[in-house]
Amino acid sequence: MLQHRPADTRGHVLFGWLDTWHTFSFGSYHDPRHMGHSVLRVINDDRIRAHSGFDTHGHRNMEILTCMLAGTLTHRDSMGHERMLQSGEWQLMSAGKGITHSEMNQGATEVHLLQIWIYPERQETEPSYQQKAFDPQPGLTLIASPDARQNSFQIGQDVYVWQGRSGVGCIELPSSGERLGWLHVISGALQAGDIVLRAGDGLALSQEQALKLDVLQEADFIFFDLP
Repeated sequence: MLQHRPADTRGHVLFGWLDTWHTFSFGSYHDPRHMGHSVLRVINDDRIRAHSGFDTHGHRNMEILTCMLAGTLTHRDSMGHERMLQSGEWQLMSAGKGITHSEMNQGATEVHLLQIWIYPERQETEPSYQQKAFDPQPGLTLIASPDARQNSFQIGQDVYVWQGRSGVGCIELPSSGERLGWLHVISGALQAGDIVLRAGDGLALSQEQALKLDVLQEADFIFFDLP
């Protein structure tokens, strides 16, 4: 079964410094129909203005992925990390029993990122930090997995996070009738059956075997293989 989540039906919050779209309920946006999918809890599509950002705040018992789409972000946390996140890089912060951090755009241009929250399999673990510049080739690149296979991040949950990139043609997702899935389109246009997906759209998968997508326009996307 496929369920389409069009981009313009997401929650939208506009602050002076932040323009954000919420795929699932988050903060002041609440919709009981959209509380997550399996262990996937948050996909926030954030644009952060220059010289602004998220001041120091805390997280607990969550696997937090950041996908940098444009710009540069400065990360500081209570584990002592001070890192620059560049366009094309990913970060995985396993909050475990507690972590505080800040994310600031100290540059002169807008930052565009996706922040993704996934419920962990175990609670109250030691927090950890990972950062990497992946180089997605045509097809699927594994970003995170429970066993760090294919040089991916090790994530504390039975999930596999893939970044897909494809020109016009066809691409097959590693979907399974025994698991759930979620597709988030970053750019381009894809078609699944009679559903056309464009930037910001989501697609929930259940009981789907080896779903094939028609790529209508060169596309970049993220696919979550979920328990």
